[in-house]
Amino acid sequence: MEGVITCFHSKCVSLPIRSFPLSRVSSLPRWRNTKLISSSRSVPLRSLCVSASSSDTLVAGGSPKENERQSKVSSKKEGDDSEDLKFWMDNNGLPPCKVLLKERPAHDQKHKPIHYVAASEDLQKGDVAFSVPDSLVVTLERVLGNETIAELLTTNKLSELACLALYLMYEKKQGKKSVWYPYIRELDRQRGRGQLDAESPLLWSESELDYLTGSPTKAEVLERAEGIKREYNELDTVWFMAGSLFQQYPFDIPTEAFSFEIFKQAFVAIQSCVVHLQNVGLARRFALVPLGPPLLAYCSNCKAMLTAVDGAVELVVDRPYKAGDPIVVWCGPQPNAKLLLNYGLVDEDNPYDRIIVEAALNTEDPQYQDKRMVAQRNGKLSQQVFQVRVGKEREAVQDMLPYLRLGYMSDPSEMQSVISSQGPVCPMSPCMERAVLDQLANYFMRRLSGYPTTPKEDDALLADPSLSPRKRVATRLVQLEKKILAACLTTTVDLLNQLPDTAISPCPAPYTPSLK
Repeated sequence: MEGVITCFHSKCVSLPIRSFPLSRVSSLPRWRNTKLISSSRSVPLRSLCVSASSSDTLVAGGSPKENERQSKVSSKKEGDDSEDLKFWMDNNGLPPCKVLLKERPAHDQKHKPIHYVAASEDLQKGDVAFSVPDSLVVTLERVLGNETIAELLTTNKLSELACLALYLMYEKKQGKKSVWYPYIRELDRQRGRGQLDAESPLLWSESELDYLTGSPTKAEVLERAEGIKREYNELDTVWFMAGSLFQQYPFDIPTEAFSFEIFKQAFVAIQSCVVHLQNVGLARRFALVPLGPPLLAYCSNCKAMLTAVDGAVELVVDRPYKAGDPIVVWCGPQPNAKLLLNYGLVDEDNPYDRIIVEAALNTEDPQYQDKRMVAQRNGKLSQQVFQVRVGKEREAVQDMLPYLRLGYMSDPSEMQSVISSQGPVCPMSPCMERAVLDQLANYFMRRLSGYPTTPKEDDALLADPSLSPRKRVATRLVQLEKKILAACLTTTVDLLNQLPDTAISPCPAPYTPSLK
């Protein structure tokens, strides 16, 4: 996301912790050296801020039997908050603030309630809700301790997210000896769920991905998963390049310590929690902020965002709140497909929602180079991506037509006339215009037919309160995509009906542009 907190949801409800589900780390091979080395980093003490219910789920860092024993002990001490997020932040530098942690039930009653940040008192626009000191913020600068190394890693084969995920995975294996134990534990307890109780489809099963049949998002999920796999294969690079960091961990090198599935879970969770800070160095631009996502709620019409200030990351609210209201922040201009892929969210009222239409001139056309030149002169490429934004479908179709008309031109004299002109208008006969509109209409109908359900069936599914969270967000996504496609088809049919003679047959064109 471009310099803001990255996420967002429907109706601006409170955000559950979409975390990094590392509960399976306990099943990993034991470390080579049984000596545990605690983190040497310390954080200053300051004062009270948030309140949170005590969690009875401990971060798994030892053997399965040990974790089971710790879980039983924890459940007996439900009133002991010595390990919860409130106590940790209260005692490690969080200044007095105006928020608290509340919870709401999870969709699956077997799962723990979902925490979210709410106002602890009435707030006015411009109030600072909280200010998290840098000592409680995880960035590459803090993780690697050297901005040069951080920049080297993130400009090579590993992303910031992979480095942050690896760091917290090793920290988690230290259990309570890690300074980040309460934060990791709080993330862990949420089981990777998003605001709508659904994880990113990167963590769905193959059969669950079929919920996205017809949507380009399904292919994007598979492509992103392949990218994560490539990063996993490069993890050992971090171990050897940042030896000063990993000397304190008596564990195996990354690909021996963690399976790909464990790393993917951590990567996806970090992706859903990360804050993209503005006006900071490369090594600080991606940050994990304990009171940030996914504890915050998100709203499309909100302009509040987490901001880096001197020595801290703070949130200034953009609207008044009553005590107990969930705090919302701006999610950034992301379409629903990205929200689902990154955070497991879909927003019905997302003004930034859009679909993609890819058009390309025919490279076998003898006039391809001339058409390419004309397209570039008018701000288009030989392979052009058109953004169809929700509510702007008619404008998008009108933007595609000159490009498609150019592709249909076959008369060299007409092509020379277009080359000498200054505008995007191509002279088209009624039969050629019919051919252009027919291709566009058939394209939209083909995409709509690729979805296995009708809009009416989507409505029926969404009306079912027992629908699983994953199927619900998937159904909502494809429903919204179909609405955009249907609006584009309606616009195209309207233009067809405006032709002087609707009975005229479309002209054949030897080198039609492609649409996908």
